[in-house]
Amino acid sequence: QVQLVESGGGLVQAGGSLRLSCATSERTFSHYPMGWFRQAPGQEREFVSAISWSGDSTYYADSVKGRFTISRDNAKNTVSLQMNSLKPEDTAVYYCTAGSLVAGRFSDFGSWGQGTQVTVSS
Repeated sequence: QVQLVESGGGLVQAGGSLRLSCATSERTFSHYPMGWFRQAPGQEREFVSAISWSGDSTYYADSVKGRFTISRDNAKNTVSLQMNSLKPEDTAVYYCTAGSLVAGRFSDFGSWGQGTQVTVSS
């Protein structure tokens, strides 16, 4: 089971930016596609973004496309999510996870960190 630690969340005004990071000590990190998900209170966890193991391919939910950018550093075993032009509806706990990518569709392996809270005020 891959151990994941998210960080970088916080309180920001609408229109602001945050950069989330996800770190793992897993030596095989670079072998896996990675994804970011989020869960708002009372709602199901939803896909936000994913990146291939090489970093060459990235995928985004329509709701964040053009505002969020996913990246990874396999040498440091980290994956990041740069979030710009934040909106109140982006408020949620954000999680990173490892998974697989098939035909552009990300499927998680079921291993989750504790998440990091992002709150966007209007």
